[in-house]
Amino acid sequence: MRKILLVMLSVSLLSIVANAAPFKKEVCDLGWEHVHHDHSEEAYQYAWCSANNGVMEYQNKDFTRVDCLTDTHAVEFDFANKWHESIGQALHYSTMTGKRAKVVLILDDPKAQMTYFKRIKRIGKKYNFDTEYVTNDILKINNEGKCFYSNCKCNN
Repeated sequence: MRKILLVMLSVSLLSIVANAAPFKKEVCDLGWEHVHHDHSEEAYQYAWCSANNGVMEYQNKDFTRVDCLTDTHAVEFDFANKWHESIGQALHYSTMTGKRAKVVLILDDPKAQMTYFKRIKRIGKKYNFDTEYVTNDILKINNEGKCFYSNCKCNN
């Protein structure tokens, strides 16, 4: 009985810790909970890609799309909560294009989410791909909380 209580307590504590993750959550109209981001991934992608003379949404032969293709890199953008997904995509795009893989992690809250970038950086070092992170600073957000990118969800 004591063992069962300990397991139940452990599960409860893990659920509390998991929900205290450094991400804002919201519930959509269908009742599903997901991570909320004030700005779209595309806004960050556009800002970074423009500054690095890249091509956005470059289509590969297999119809997958590189978020940004530069002269040297096939770049995948993802929010910190999806850090693990970005690795496989960047490596696939690198294979398809012959360019070096790069993950640009989007940190909505850099203080709270830096741990995710450190994970990516450590894995990048081990498996030989480049890493970088961007914050809201790249979006040049105005006093009303709107960014420069007209297609961003903050402007709709």
